[in-house]
Amino acid sequence: MDFFELTTEPIDITGVARRVVPPECGATVTLDGYVRRFTKGRETLHLVYEAYEAMALKELDKLIMEAKADFEIANVGIVHRLGKLEIGETSVVISVAAPHRKAAFAACEWLIRELKRRVPIWKKEVYADGEVWVEGETAGG
Repeated sequence: MDFFELTTEPIDITGVARRVVPPECGATVTLDGYVRRFTKGRETLHLVYEAYEAMALKELDKLIMEAKADFEIANVGIVHRLGKLEIGETSVVISVAAPHRKAAFAACEWLIRELKRRVPIWKKEVYADGEVWVEGETAGG
């Protein structure tokens, strides 16, 4: 079963992954995106995520439909956290179940890239020496 959610609560990574597993699949690939200490050489203190929630949910639904049309996958789950996140906390989880792992890996990579590019979720990086709002990224993480 596909699902997509925005939350202000900590994300249960295993819970997200287990929700997408059907009996006909042999692989689930799960991305755990979390807050890192350094970004482009600057020390990060924490991140703040905000979203245009109604539009973000519509776009996540579209992404899942596109992924299912373009990759041989069964189910997708995406959960993105909003609010203030500390170093090491999970900001996004994407789980993709597929009959074979190659398709699951490819779809998961495509989904995170397109999520960052298209979904109206914004990230404020708070550094030891300042802060900056970051719009969608096309590479890296």
